[in-house]
Amino acid sequence: MENIQNCLYWITSVLAILSMLIPVIRHNYWVFRVFDYPRFQKFIILLILIVAWFFTFEKPNIYEYIILTAEVISAGYLFYIILPYTDFGKTMIDKIQPNPGEKVLDILVCNVYQHNRNYQKLIDLVKEENPSVLFFLETDEEWQNALKTVTKNYEYKIEVPLANTYGLLFYSHFPVKNYEVNYLIDDDIPSIVADLEYNNQTVRLFGIHPTPPVPQENPESTERDAEILLVGEKAEKFGKPAIVFGDLNDVAWSRTTKLFLKSSGMLDPRRGRGMFNTFHAKYWFLRWPLDHFFVSPHFRLVDMKVMKSVDSDHFPIWISLVIRNEDTKNQLEISEEEEAEVDEKIEEGIEKGDAN
Repeated sequence: MENIQNCLYWITSVLAILSMLIPVIRHNYWVFRVFDYPRFQKFIILLILIVAWFFTFEKPNIYEYIILTAEVISAGYLFYIILPYTDFGKTMIDKIQPNPGEKVLDILVCNVYQHNRNYQKLIDLVKEENPSVLFFLETDEEWQNALKTVTKNYEYKIEVPLANTYGLLFYSHFPVKNYEVNYLIDDDIPSIVADLEYNNQTVRLFGIHPTPPVPQENPESTERDAEILLVGEKAEKFGKPAIVFGDLNDVAWSRTTKLFLKSSGMLDPRRGRGMFNTFHAKYWFLRWPLDHFFVSPHFRLVDMKVMKSVDSDHFPIWISLVIRNEDTKNQLEISEEEEAEVDEKIEEGIEKGDAN
């Protein structure tokens, strides 16, 4: 019995350590990239294994001490990765209260899960919160029609309903001066750019939903990474207040997201405040942040929260912002090597998209 217990411990430990090491390999194939997501879960598993070690081996030998050391190092590395997305991390933008009478820019993002037909929960949420801007993903014509009871109150609309789970619906109370629907990498995957008039300034909004690196969608992260980084490049070139948001199908701590922050000059409002996990809504033990807001240094945070379930596999996420003076002190610096990597990833993604 003891030998079986020890064997199970070794197998679990080796798998846990390998799951930590695999994402370090810079390969775009989904087998490598999918392990980016559950960093927190892997950290918890390793902590459990470290505690269990002391109850599993009565008289440890050198190999058992080695596996313990490997577990401690692995857990320490994962803690370092997720630390910025806890309350112990350093914030990138300040949280403030709006001035009396000041309108805030509040945005609700929700991947509705196209096959979810419980429209009423999302309708009730919109009625309750009445955000300035709505951005809904995985929306087909049925979703577009069902939501008209609340979206009719929004004067400005960008509607791209699709049956391929990549439809987009965008609505705004604030004036939209101009907008574009783009297909940056894939002819079937739209994104939007909208210039919003807010607080006597133009705010450029980028709404995106690239494909995830999973076998049934896209076996590689090449196109996803390219779209995220290309949008970041566009936001950086704009040079004025800008927000990138949507279901990025990537986690906040991935290398791609870090390259995005460095190359775009954008800031992550969740840093130092929590993970704000939005997926998977159905399984509490498999949750990570897939839906994001990234803002230029012109913004300050009023509030940010994950909303109640609308029967999708994603929770909606909501942010409230105001514009102040540009504050670049918390922007991440990018090296020449990283700049070259960004350019290479964008080029690879465009080439692959053209080939498809």
